[in-house]
Amino acid sequence: MKLLLDSTRCQGYGLCQEPAPELIGLDEWGYAHVRVSELPADGADGVEAAVAACPNSALRLVK
Repeated sequence: MKLLLDSTRCQGYGLCQEPAPELIGLDEWGYAHVRVSELPADGADGVEAAVAACPNSALRLVK
């Protein structure tokens, strides 16, 4: 699976990083960036929570 970020939709709330800090980073203004696009098998739970936490649907999973 891949984690994709639509940076035009990100509003810098930073809610996505808490469930998956090893996969999603924040810049100095709180905007997200994906640290690892190809997901490890054991990181799927946190990443699904991160996708669900985004109020603007800027993150999505692609199989």
